[in-house]
Amino acid sequence: MKLIILDRDGVINEDSDEYVKSHHEWQAIPGSLHAIARLNQNGYRIVVATNQSGIGRGLFDMNALNVMHAKMHRALATVGGRIDAVFFCPHTPEDQCECRKPKPGLFQQIAQRFGVELAQTTMIGDSDRDLAAGIAAGCEVILVRTGKGARVESDGKVPPGTLVFDNLAQAVAHLVERQGHG
Repeated sequence: MKLIILDRDGVINEDSDEYVKSHHEWQAIPGSLHAIARLNQNGYRIVVATNQSGIGRGLFDMNALNVMHAKMHRALATVGGRIDAVFFCPHTPEDQCECRKPKPGLFQQIAQRFGVELAQTTMIGDSDRDLAAGIAAGCEVILVRTGKGARVESDGKVPPGTLVFDNLAQAVAHLVERQGHG
């Protein structure tokens, strides 16, 4: 099985330093939904791994998160794309849980649920936490410059061997071409 793990905020949808707290604030990054559909069309399954500490901070609740994800799934369906699962950490950094990126707990849950080897999996994110979690889990990691990605790159926080692209669409074009598909 070909599986790609995506961060959500800053990769699929616009990020906000004040947190994306409602479906009204959830806005797809131009080209990201079509990029996911292109992955699907080329045989990839897509899983989202996202920190959602806004829940633990009391900024929004599970219902609001579910409504955001329903909007994302509907928007993807209109362009022929789909996400197979969304794994999220609702905790704050102070909780010191195992599922909050940069720890690899969400990735380990994904590997167990889908029966995949993380060393054969690519993770695409926009933050140093995403990259650290992907590396700790043994994934190939890709940084996109959307969201926090350009700042991570300019701050020199890109680990050696990390591929860097302007956005999800460019990252997907690379992955599809590397697999020999169009």
